[in-house]
Amino acid sequence: MSLADQFGLRFETPARRVWSVAALIGAVRTQLEREYTDVWVEGEISNFRPAESGHLYFTLKDNGAQLRVVMFRLQARLLRFRPENGMAVVARGRITVYEGRGELQLSAEYLEPKGAGALQIAFEQLKAKLAAEGLFDQARKKPIPGLPRRIGIVTSPRGAALYDILNILRRRHDSVGVLIYPAQVQGPDAASEVASGVRLFNRSPKLAIDVIIIARGGGSLEDLAAFNNEGLARVIAASEIPVISAVGHETDFTICDFVADLRAPTPSAAAELVIHSKQEIEQRVGDLQARLARAARYRMLMARNTLAELIQHTAFFRFRDLLNRRQQRLDDISFRMAAAERDRLLRCRRRYEVTLARLHENAPRHSLQRLQRELDARSTALTSAMRALLVRRGAQVAESGARLDSLSPLKVLERGYALVFDSSGRLIKSSDQVEVGDEITARVAKGEIRSRVERTREA
Repeated sequence: MSLADQFGLRFETPARRVWSVAALIGAVRTQLEREYTDVWVEGEISNFRPAESGHLYFTLKDNGAQLRVVMFRLQARLLRFRPENGMAVVARGRITVYEGRGELQLSAEYLEPKGAGALQIAFEQLKAKLAAEGLFDQARKKPIPGLPRRIGIVTSPRGAALYDILNILRRRHDSVGVLIYPAQVQGPDAASEVASGVRLFNRSPKLAIDVIIIARGGGSLEDLAAFNNEGLARVIAASEIPVISAVGHETDFTICDFVADLRAPTPSAAAELVIHSKQEIEQRVGDLQARLARAARYRMLMARNTLAELIQHTAFFRFRDLLNRRQQRLDDISFRMAAAERDRLLRCRRRYEVTLARLHENAPRHSLQRLQRELDARSTALTSAMRALLVRRGAQVAESGARLDSLSPLKVLERGYALVFDSSGRLIKSSDQVEVGDEITARVAKGEIRSRVERTREA
């Protein structure tokens, strides 16, 4: 007898439960996801693999372990930087199990660099990329016109930056033209609206914009994020009009500052840089006038000294004597020409007076009266001849009309005849063209007669 039987004990063998692989992994995953719904994990990125679908796959590792991480497309699109191998990051998400391999993984919903912020990392990455493409090269930057006629400003119409710029432009040169493109300067749509303003000024030559100012007041790195946008940077680089970036304060730097043709520390400084004041222009003009006057006086002095040296030279005296003789001969010829002209004018005046006296004697109005009488007689004869011709032509027209009227088909109809048409409007010339029961129409002199054929007979 066994010991269990001696003491009256009964042991039941536990039922064996066999799991399928999928069921076991599913149960573990459910338990993990219930327990670890919101965890933060820090580590170094390795095996970073972005997929064409937009999902991101990588591994977080430290000295003693590693964890697979997946970040799906919707969360990945919100990243402000691009993860790279070797980057230390902090990830937030939930722990789950990938059933296909039975591996533990973190489904990340948020990712940030450890130490420097995501915006700073994104700024440095984009800066390095555009610098490698040559968008920051000084050689491609366009010069800013010294005295533009019209300035295009892309900024918020409610911001203090716009009022600072307008006040300074009004004070320095109130005749300059200003065209404002209102745009958001903060938020998700700010970069696209600023880029639209730059493109509009470039596509509209009628606006005649000489220089563009992109302006915004100071703020944090998050506030200035719109001006670190790659699309906006490329629009500024492609602008045919010079662009001044006046974003933030003097210590703030954005991608727009590097790619623009000129960076102004503040919006107010942009207004100072874009146009010279009237006082500066007037002072410069005055300086140039003074320099020109000094140069003219110096040239006159040098010419006078040279002339004095020439006068002292013997050859110059002979040249001056020759010049005087030629001048005397020219004066003599001028006097004789003037005398000959006076004589010619006197003879012409005398001939005019003689001709005028003859005209008075002949009295041409008599000839005019005779010609007028002859003209009247010929006009009367011409009028009579035209009337006789019109009478003859009228009689001929009346006779032709009477002949046409006698030959008109309507005259034939008035004599009792008729034109007969079938139902389709064709003229009936023979009884073979109709059959008994057909409708026919007879056109008489006045009106029409509709009838039906009851009998036909050949002629």
